Amino acid sequence: MKAISADSHVVEAPEVFAGLVEKFGDEAPRYVSIPGGGDSIMIPSIGDAGSNIAFMSIAGARLDRKEPLERRRGHKPKAGKLTDPEIINYIKGGYDVIRDGLKDGSKRGECQDADGVVAEFLYPGFFSMFKTPNLDLLVALERNYNDWLKDYCNNSNGRLYGLAALPIQNPAAAVEEFKRVLKLGYKGVIIPSNAPSGTHYYDKIYDPIWALAEESGTPISMHVACFSETPPWVIQASQRDKLAIYGNSASLIHETLIDLMVRGVCKRFPNLKFVLAEFNAGWIAHFLDRVDQAWQREYGVNPLSIEYEDVVFDTWRRQFYATIEDDQPALSTRNIIGEDNLLWGSDYPHADSTFPCSAKVLDEMFENYSPELRQKITHDNVKKLYGI
Repeated sequence: MKAISADSHVVEAPEVFAGLVEKFGDEAPRYVSIPGGGDSIMIPSIGDAGSNIAFMSIAGARLDRKEPLERRRGHKPKAGKLTDPEIINYIKGGYDVIRDGLKDGSKRGECQDADGVVAEFLYPGFFSMFKTPNLDLLVALERNYNDWLKDYCNNSNGRLYGLAALPIQNPAAAVEEFKRVLKLGYKGVIIPSNAPSGTHYYDKIYDPIWALAEESGTPISMHVACFSETPPWVIQASQRDKLAIYGNSASLIHETLIDLMVRGVCKRFPNLKFVLAEFNAGWIAHFLDRVDQAWQREYGVNPLSIEYEDVVFDTWRRQFYATIEDDQPALSTRNIIGEDNLLWGSDYPHADSTFPCSAKVLDEMFENYSPELRQKITHDNVKKLYGI
């Protein structure tokens, strides 16, 4: 039973950043080779350590490990330790050591075959792209990315589907890029998981984007950690305890869901589809129930300030999808959130990936469920959503 991953990633090639340094100087991301530290995508004006290329593709190294992978039954392999000599050497290796399929779309099938996957939908690897403050640079960077990604996928013999990035901080430019990528054949797009500073996704300035997505039947994705800007409370929480912020990662999308579900977007655009990627889904049933209660409370306090409709669960089932990896609670609550609304993803090649054990993980996850349910969540739902 072959699976389609609804949430996998690319490793951006150097050509994604071509021409940006010449035009935007130190604000532009670029590849930098660090002596003894491998290759990273860095932005000099920020002055941080950048995004290490080999670390972004760490799951790909698992096929070459000498030691057996540690894995609990029904769960993905453990991420490994950064003190492990094999991992240290891999991270130092840079772009040259990552798997050929991560550099060449025509060879990505080798990675898929090793994992029991027949196709993948691709999200970025360089998440910081979405919070580029210079809007001219943001537009140019995402245009470069979308052109490169299209070529990467075109070489895959129909086994890769990219999701185009939209510079939503500039709504007019986002609509223009949206129209352009539709002509290129893209079947989905991705926007930041939070609205740009000072705005909400229910603001009318974003309606042309929602209208185009609805008219074209194009799902809009939002991926964990792909911020328009990192909220201050996330920074503060991470400084206190990174385990706490990771364990509560679903909270990063809560306000956005309220914007879309309750504040009018879904009512104005009832055929618009949204995908929550890598937030998992075991929390959704509880969240929807609390939102429904909160909506009633808000209406009860001031009925003239809000239009209450008892449609939170219906809105979710009609317009929202969530990807899962080894999320058992999601399967347990499928009757509430909808088994048609769940999409499986491997998260390859990131550290959280089920790669290269996806087939075994799925066998164990679904051992007490029907083959029909597994087929739907790991294959049929994503095909139907994107029309492939």
